[in-house]
Amino acid sequence: MKIKLIAVGKTDSSAIEGLYNEYIKRLSRMADFSLEIIPDVKNAKNLSQEEQKTREGDAILSSVNGADVVILLDEKGREYTSVEFAGYLQKHMNSGIRTLCFVIGGPYGFSSAVYNRSNGKISLSRMTFSHQMIRLFFIEQIYRAHTIIAGLPYHHD
Repeated sequence: MKIKLIAVGKTDSSAIEGLYNEYIKRLSRMADFSLEIIPDVKNAKNLSQEEQKTREGDAILSSVNGADVVILLDEKGREYTSVEFAGYLQKHMNSGIRTLCFVIGGPYGFSSAVYNRSNGKISLSRMTFSHQMIRLFFIEQIYRAHTIIAGLPYHHD
């Protein structure tokens, strides 16, 4: 199974980018993982929040295929412990799907079209984090889940 993380907007911090690239490197030895960055919407300052979400949503939807399972990282999603998330990933790996897409939206969230296309929602916390930090946290959690599945000594209960 391929795991794809789609994120809206570039990362402004080279330090954060270096950290998540380190986890992508580690993860590449265990899983077929890719990170796809959707460019920021041009002239966003001249758009309403709804117009910006619609444009970002169109770009997100053009990055997924009809058979992909699409899971949104959303504050109203289900929260998991790391072990529970590993089980969640294992269940999807066993289900025979080809691509599992996780999506980090823009600053105002997702358009209704993206919500309608999604197959589920996950929340990393009830707290709010920057979109750049969420990339790092979530990629680390995908790596952690794979070490749990493989029985490697990265995660400690």
